[in-house]
Amino acid sequence: MGLTISKEEVAELPLEIFAGKIVVVDHESKVKNAVADLLKHSKIGFDTETKPAFKRGQVHKVALIQLSTIDVCYLFRLNKIGYPDELDEIICNPDIKKIGLSLRDDFAAIRKRSDKKPQNFIDLQSFVDEYGIVDNGLQRIYAILFGKKISKNQRLSNWEANNLTEAQKNYAAMDAWACLRIYNHLISNGSK
Repeated sequence: MGLTISKEEVAELPLEIFAGKIVVVDHESKVKNAVADLLKHSKIGFDTETKPAFKRGQVHKVALIQLSTIDVCYLFRLNKIGYPDELDEIICNPDIKKIGLSLRDDFAAIRKRSDKKPQNFIDLQSFVDEYGIVDNGLQRIYAILFGKKISKNQRLSNWEANNLTEAQKNYAAMDAWACLRIYNHLISNGSK
């Protein structure tokens, strides 16, 4: 039988806190330095956020791309800066592994902003299967491996707000960082 955890068991766990630095990239002048730092890393965590649609037929473009190293998470506010060409230096870079979860939706969202093909992505939903983990949601995978829960309270918040709240920033950073942490843990400690 594979590794699994119930919602009730997750609810009892202590809350994980992102202790790294969060850099909000909300102006074109900040893009170059963020991308330059990310290009120094061979693997990074990845996630996106989109303003939720509560009406039938309403669709929003991806508002935020999160790219995280172990120490720093960059929050690219696409609703403010558009999709800078420099982002493709990361997203399309075959030498940098991008680790995310449920990437099909993320790729569809990115395609609405860029016509370039994302490269060298690892989707944890299928990757964790090789380690006997049955649950494939981020919160449950993280709970199984680290005994802590990730808050999902901000998931349906307004990602196009003029200013992101501290709770939104922490939530967004946590999701990308957790993907990288899970991957690093499995490849260094796990056995296939």
